[in-house]
Amino acid sequence: MEKRTVNIELNDVTLIGNLNQPSKPRALVIFAHGSGSSRLSARNKYVADILNEHHITTLLTDLLTPQEDEVYENRFNTDLLTDRLIRVTEKMLEQIAFDVLPIGYFGASTGAASALDAAAFLGDTVKAIVCRGGRVDMAKNLSKVRAEILLIVGSRDLPVIDLNQKAYESIRTEKKMHVVEGASHLFDEPGTLDEVANIAADWFELHLCNRTLTENTH
Repeated sequence: MEKRTVNIELNDVTLIGNLNQPSKPRALVIFAHGSGSSRLSARNKYVADILNEHHITTLLTDLLTPQEDEVYENRFNTDLLTDRLIRVTEKMLEQIAFDVLPIGYFGASTGAASALDAAAFLGDTVKAIVCRGGRVDMAKNLSKVRAEILLIVGSRDLPVIDLNQKAYESIRTEKKMHVVEGASHLFDEPGTLDEVANIAADWFELHLCNRTLTENTH
């Protein structure tokens, strides 16, 4: 396993990411964290570690610079965050190490909206998405997403359950909604984050890793 901090050079800004590369990677999952969080999010790092065990490369990246993050409104500027996520994805695909790997997104809270809208823009490039406690109601192009979508919500996170149920009807691809019993919005309760990580890994195994095997046999 290779773990390193990377600078992602975009035209007008440099973003920082944590890249974990297992041996013989089968897919790449890019994380979009929620407002007020960062690439150092303990929850997302935990999920990434589980995905790494499944030979999935993970990139946890900040979509805002430290200076931009100081402006509170930027954290909820989904247009800006979506644009950054699109450009980060395109930048990763320019590299030989990643251009053959199927791409997935893991979006948490408000980051889920950016993940969904970025996937809508990128079309078939993004194959699978997992949203944890996602504000999917903030996504503007949900019906245009072509990736398979898994929504994970906590049973005690009633407002977000309602928002996810309503958004679920607009999803036009293969979809599933998984409710983690006893979990609140942050999945702080014992065992709940572990369930999130394993359910996410199963989804990516099915829709990313198995895709690699299928495409390699044709």
